Amino acid sequence: MPFASIDTWIMIFTWANLLILFLLLKKFLFKPVTNILDKRAEEIENSYKQAEETNDKALSLKSEYEEKLLSAKNEADGIIKSAVETADRRSESIVNEANEKVRYIMEKSQKQIEQDKQNAVTDAKREIASMAVDAAEKIIGKKLTDSDDEKLISDIIDRM
Repeated sequence: MPFASIDTWIMIFTWANLLILFLLLKKFLFKPVTNILDKRAEEIENSYKQAEETNDKALSLKSEYEEKLLSAKNEADGIIKSAVETADRRSESIVNEANEKVRYIMEKSQKQIEQDKQNAVTDAKREIASMAVDAAEKIIGKKLTDSDDEKLISDIIDRM
């Protein structure tokens, strides 16, 4: 008996058993495991796609938000600019109105001063004329008639 011998039938049965075992493992172990791994890979891929879609939506919303923010800022700047311009026009209008009132009051005051000056001069002339008539009456010694008084006062005033 040989120590190591190769029996062909044993070898064929071993290879057949190995082939059957391989086919059984492939059908009952490898296919379900491969299917599970494929499903898991598909789930992971779907998760990546969803994450990418969510990221795209987030970026879209971010850009939309930034556009709205910029629009709101521009609108706020426009409102502020408009308010400043309105305030400037209003203040200019108020200053112009005040200047007009001051000018009107100054003119009115100037006219009143001129009128008061004329009245004072006229009153002073009348008073001086009246005093002159009184002095003339004392010098002449007789009382003049009212018509003579008026004529004398008019002459004195005209000479002044």
